[in-house]
Amino acid sequence: MNVVLSHPSKKSNGKLSITGSKSETNRLLLLQALFSGFSIENSSESDDSEAMQVALSTKDNVIDVHHAGTAMRFLTAYFSHQEGRDIILTGSERMQERPIKILVEALRSIGASISYQKREGYPPLIIHGKKLSGGMVELPADISSQYISALLMIGPVLEKGIQLKLIGKITSVPYINMTLALLNGFGVKTSFEGQNIEVEPQKNPIRKTQIVESDWSSASYYFSIAALSEESEIELNSYKEDSLQGDKVLREIYRELGVLSKLEDQKLVLKKVPVSLPDSIHWDLSKAPDIAQTIVVSCYGLGIGCTLVGLHTLKIKETDRLQALYNELTKLGATISITEESLHLEPGSNFVEGCSLPTYKDHRMAMAFAPLSLKVPLTIEDAEVVSKSYPAFWEDLKKINFIVQER
Repeated sequence: MNVVLSHPSKKSNGKLSITGSKSETNRLLLLQALFSGFSIENSSESDDSEAMQVALSTKDNVIDVHHAGTAMRFLTAYFSHQEGRDIILTGSERMQERPIKILVEALRSIGASISYQKREGYPPLIIHGKKLSGGMVELPADISSQYISALLMIGPVLEKGIQLKLIGKITSVPYINMTLALLNGFGVKTSFEGQNIEVEPQKNPIRKTQIVESDWSSASYYFSIAALSEESEIELNSYKEDSLQGDKVLREIYRELGVLSKLEDQKLVLKKVPVSLPDSIHWDLSKAPDIAQTIVVSCYGLGIGCTLVGLHTLKIKETDRLQALYNELTKLGATISITEESLHLEPGSNFVEGCSLPTYKDHRMAMAFAPLSLKVPLTIEDAEVVSKSYPAFWEDLKKINFIVQER
């Protein structure tokens, strides 16, 4: 399905309910499988979370997580410790191109029995579940934080717990802190000092209902819409002032772009306000790389430049997101350059009319570019890809005056 997007009024006002964070939901689903005895409210409705739920409940020996990268990493650690369970953990064609060797080697170092069904270092994985004792693991710090979180979450059920020694600059610290905070909520003792993280074993976790905060990554598209609209006031439910999600840095970034955000009674209100825009902005997104696509599209729509760094993990996502951004922004008329870990956009908006943008099987490409239809009509190809994290996205756009036509 392709969708043609436009927004004749340029005024985006309304109230929307955003479902729970995919990151929090998937962590809690894994902890629920490990600890049991508690319920989860406001779970994410994403494909990724559905893949996690199905994988954790099935008795099948072959488990296919499709495009769900979080599920692939978390389940690799989980099934390694399921004594007597033998499975093949696989995914989509793209998933089989995403490296997992560092996590596999880390798990092997504490006794896991994992081998590769096809290519060395990549899924599908053959996992022979066994009782792991835990202990010290050393691994690079500049990898996906999902590898680190996968190891931390099984720590409480390991006899020796788990101790991680991270080598180099740590990536996506907020996601690691999210994992540790969720563990702390179950009474698990943890520490994170310098390059060392420790999770102690916990035989009797505290079990209570877990309420998932709404997803800040999903909110990012409405920050962009507010910035690109002529007039906008959008209310989103349900958000917390003390959020565990690193993407909450959106509030600070978009303040520079003319979006005032207020949080009251778990309602996040975004309002377009007059502001003198900078010629260019500069941000290190190593702690929140998932919002890079949204930000660069916003800047292009506003005619300002940006330099974004700390983006090295984007090359191993659903697609090579840096290359995809380069391809599609260039098509739209932007002057942009990329490196292995950064992106630079020159100021200026010279919109090319009638562009049809492929999504590269990447939900964030579809949703990040959608707000630009406030400036120029766009066609988004394979629009159903948004179901990976936000199935209701196109219907929600209609509620704030976008015209969404299926083709």
